[in-house]
Amino acid sequence: MAARFVTIWFRHLLTDWQIRRQPELQQTPFVFAAPVHGRMVITATSIPAEQQGIRTGMPVADAKAIVPGLQVFDEPPGKGTQLLHALGEWCIRYTPLVAVDLPDGLILDSSGCAHLWGGETGYLKEIITKLRAIGYDVRGAMADTIGTAWAVSRYGRIEPIITSGEEAAALMSLPPAALRPEPAALERLHKLGLHQIGSFIDMPGRILRRRFGPSLLSRLSQALGYEMEGIQPLFPPPPYEERLPCLEPIVTATGIEIAISNLLEKLCSRLQQEGKGLRTATLKAYRIDNRMVQATIGTNRASHHVTHLFKLFELKIPSIAPGPGIELFTLEAEKTEDAAPTQEALWTAGPGLNNPAVAELLDRLAGKIGAGNIRRYLPEEHFWPERSIKQTPSLEEKPVTHWRTDKPRPVQLLATPEPVEVAAPIPDYPPMLFRYKGELHEIRKADGPERIEREWWLDGGEHRDYYTVEDKKGQRYWLFRSGHYSGQQSQWFIHGFFA
Repeated sequence: MAARFVTIWFRHLLTDWQIRRQPELQQTPFVFAAPVHGRMVITATSIPAEQQGIRTGMPVADAKAIVPGLQVFDEPPGKGTQLLHALGEWCIRYTPLVAVDLPDGLILDSSGCAHLWGGETGYLKEIITKLRAIGYDVRGAMADTIGTAWAVSRYGRIEPIITSGEEAAALMSLPPAALRPEPAALERLHKLGLHQIGSFIDMPGRILRRRFGPSLLSRLSQALGYEMEGIQPLFPPPPYEERLPCLEPIVTATGIEIAISNLLEKLCSRLQQEGKGLRTATLKAYRIDNRMVQATIGTNRASHHVTHLFKLFELKIPSIAPGPGIELFTLEAEKTEDAAPTQEALWTAGPGLNNPAVAELLDRLAGKIGAGNIRRYLPEEHFWPERSIKQTPSLEEKPVTHWRTDKPRPVQLLATPEPVEVAAPIPDYPPMLFRYKGELHEIRKADGPERIEREWWLDGGEHRDYYTVEDKKGQRYWLFRSGHYSGQQSQWFIHGFFA
């Protein structure tokens, strides 16, 4: 498949943006200006100002002499770059590879994308029409090379879609500036009377290099496809992504379900062929009002099971607001892992966490109550209770040690011990009464103490003497005294609850 590129030129980027904010400026000559060497110089002009002879680079004082009623705005620093980044993100609906071309353009790698819009003519027309509809004066072109597309979009007066292999013919009548040469080389070309690319395109490379430097020869080679020209995309290309344009805007939940099903079929088929499964995936829906809504799912283990993944997205459909209609869906597997071998056994594994049905159940529960409300813990090799367990996001991770069973441990351990008030403490005995969160507990039974020393190599402090106590209601708690007994000054804490 031949590479194809689209370049978009925003002829009046900043002034179009200002008109979108202040529509009353539509027919008013105005400019943006910035200080240069102590004087204000025009950096951007509106169409009415251009029609009256105002140009960029002109001092503001000279421009006001030509157009006395000219309105001048201070140029917002970095606004042009910010606008191009935002417009580039908007163009991701047409291709995942979009790059900013400062100071006033975008470059789209459209390879393999045009057929989704019925061909290159419909693809380019769609982009240009949409950008003009939101208020930007743009021109665009498509070619096998960035150089030719750039030249035609800015200087061409012919068909904006250049057929593969016709780059040289498209460049012949264009001025040398269309090749983006260095200023010194461009000035030398004009001095020699070479006002069209066709005047020197057939010259030997050694002559062009000797007379105009290597930059001009490189630009010409890039435009003709003899030398590669790379782009820096706004976002790294996702390795696993599927796109689905819609012939008509989608406004119903049923339409969204069909789109999700189609995308999952394609994505999971590819993942399965490569022995992969997704852990997180994001569905993005691009609406015709230029807004984007999205929904993300996660799984406890790598999965390419279409039915299961569809059920997870099905829970998210109520949050996907179609608005006036969705024109494009994309599905990206943001995080993938090697698929577990159990997935290849028709989803029939033994009991426990190795059973994919268990993982699927956890995924569905997480979709309903939130992933943060389901946790898995593994034992850690530490004496200190807070450090003796760790949370893991994976069902595949194996414990490196065994759960301690020789001593009783509460089913619920507080992340941080909480202080309690005690009455009538006795050395080496639990208290008879304690108050926790305003409620008084009278202890009927107790077991202990179990002394746990602090891990001095991690931090300093007192040891703890733990007691398992039961109050008169039959509720059991894990209490401890910090340090040795010191009468009424002893500090007591609650650290957990037994079943």
